[in-house]
Amino acid sequence: MNATEPAAGGAYRPRIGLTTYFQRASWGVWDGTAAIVPASYVHRVVEAGGTPLLLPPLGTDPSVVDLLDGLIVIGGVDVDPAGYGQEPHPTTASQPERDLHDVALTRAAIDAALPLFAICRGMQVLNVAYGGSLHQHLPEIVPDAQQRYQPAPGRFGTVDFAVADGTLSSQLLGPAASSPCYHHQSLDRVADPLAVTATAADGTVEMVEIPSAAGWVLGTQFHPEENAEDLRLFTGFVHAARTYAERRGRAPARGTGTPDVMEDAPA
Repeated sequence: MNATEPAAGGAYRPRIGLTTYFQRASWGVWDGTAAIVPASYVHRVVEAGGTPLLLPPLGTDPSVVDLLDGLIVIGGVDVDPAGYGQEPHPTTASQPERDLHDVALTRAAIDAALPLFAICRGMQVLNVAYGGSLHQHLPEIVPDAQQRYQPAPGRFGTVDFAVADGTLSSQLLGPAASSPCYHHQSLDRVADPLAVTATAADGTVEMVEIPSAAGWVLGTQFHPEENAEDLRLFTGFVHAARTYAERRGRAPARGTGTPDVMEDAPA
């Protein structure tokens, strides 16, 4: 099946909410403020079998999670350090209104046991939402962090990381993996509900999950959406979203004759 086409036989494609940027952009002859999402996120959701729905940070209504089968909190600008009791570093650039939106949806998703995939800034939002803090400028504590994690404006680095055994992360990726990355901040104090499940060689937290959560919750500091050759995390997430939809009665149970592009994905 072509991932850009409807699923064969009308198979249910889970509804995946994606948070968005809200800032100056250009389209056609126009230049103004727009709600935007980098195309790579949208492509990966569709390729993994989901239907993307965009959630701009205006008119925030946490009850929107009742309409979704999964939520992705995407990357972007720094989280406002006021959210974890610090003054801003000179390099910190934040959008507090976006923080309020992303935190509200993150908490609502976890409360509803909705599958949650928190990417880069999204993982930092997840940590801050539950009482954690951030290193505001990683190069100050990791000497080669800039070359490794943010080598140039608009240019992704690559991070290798080890994955803890017996975790959701290891079910999806095995004992080690690598991914594109782009960030100058990282998790410092890890919030109590979160378990660190992958780290880089320099100790940078690369993945977290919530073992006690009723639903599927995974955070990555890296950018898996930028690796079109490795859909494992998106496939696992959309599989969890379809399972959620089945439990809610929105999708027919697998094995009833309805094709499912996620059938072989890990639980």
